[in-house]
Amino acid sequence: MRILAIQNCEIEGFSLYERHLAACQMDYEVIHAYRGRPLPPFQEFDAIFVGGTPISAYAAREHPFLQAEIAYLERALSAEKPCLGICCGAQILALIVGAQVERCKHSEIGGYRVRLTPAGHTDPLLNGFPPPFSVFQWHSDTFKVPDGAELLVEGELCRNQLFRQGNVVGLQFHVEVTRREAATWADAYASELVEVGKSRDQIIADCRRQLPEMAALAERLLDNYLGIICGE
Repeated sequence: MRILAIQNCEIEGFSLYERHLAACQMDYEVIHAYRGRPLPPFQEFDAIFVGGTPISAYAAREHPFLQAEIAYLERALSAEKPCLGICCGAQILALIVGAQVERCKHSEIGGYRVRLTPAGHTDPLLNGFPPPFSVFQWHSDTFKVPDGAELLVEGELCRNQLFRQGNVVGLQFHVEVTRREAATWADAYASELVEVGKSRDQIIADCRRQLPEMAALAERLLDNYLGIICGE
């Protein structure tokens, strides 16, 4: 199986997801789209991962690299290529399949608890997940659930956390982030911490405390998703 991972921001990579793919000796390629790197033919890959960016999804077409990426993903989705989006990557996929992306009433930054919906309890994507579980968040926007999709995970401040429409999956939250990424984001996006009244040390501590649970769930999520794609 070959995986294409599209990175849309220098400091927002795939971290624990990428580490797990490497440990499983999975054939994957990371393309730094934000640098203007051309995207390879999607037909050469079995699935596409779409990473996050501080650029709002509804402003994506104002940025040439994202405009090209959206056109690429539109073709891939039309060809029924499995795609998994993370944070803004999830919002981009939601927009492509016809859902709305808008500002959250409350931004989420740091550690949070989310829970499985009734559909999430029975969906194979989340097999082995506890009903409530810990995630890391850094977002001010949210997606509507696309027509024909199921909401599998919900939160308190921002309800829509994970949707699945066949082999298209969008995750608003992060379980792949480590303390190192949390610190880097806190430095790069310091003004956003002020807006939510949290400190750098606080969100790093959140990530450190939750990391063992998130790391296990990141591996399980990937294994479940790739199993679905392979028809297992």
